[in-house]
Amino acid sequence: MSAYSDFMTLSAARYACRNYAARTVSRETLKKVIEAASLAPSAVNRQPWMFVVLDTPEMRQAMAECYPREWIKTAPAFIVAVGNHTESWHRPADGKDYTDIDLAIAIEHLCLAATSLGLGTCWVCNFDAKKCAEQLHLPESAEPIAIIPIGYPAESLIPEKKRKPVDEIIQWGAF
Repeated sequence: MSAYSDFMTLSAARYACRNYAARTVSRETLKKVIEAASLAPSAVNRQPWMFVVLDTPEMRQAMAECYPREWIKTAPAFIVAVGNHTESWHRPADGKDYTDIDLAIAIEHLCLAATSLGLGTCWVCNFDAKKCAEQLHLPESAEPIAIIPIGYPAESLIPEKKRKPVDEIIQWGAF
């Protein structure tokens, strides 16, 4: 199998897991997925990120209060991807802050690594960011970008992906 085929298989296997088995994930395994995130490229290699791991019942409960959906409580651990706006690169022409873009790349590296280890993940972006920042005692320059529940999926079936055909999302040349 080629590296491209392996990558496409891995990409197809990654999905938004919303039901986790009652099985802990070792800190060694959590460290591996964060190691993959650390390899992600970032604008001007600033790496404006921190990954806060919450794997105790108390920490998980505090984070679940930031996203009041029952399914999230099934995850044995959460990783909160935190961006630091003072460390990130800002485009000189217009001041655009690349924190969110850098974190998005790193988070997807993390999610793909988790999938390769048999773990499920889900990007949670619709959460109370202010409450989350308070719970984590983040400095003002830091922002929680996403909460990533992580654990072993309760089901082994990968849901069917609904994606636009490639011919609908590609354009050759200018608009």
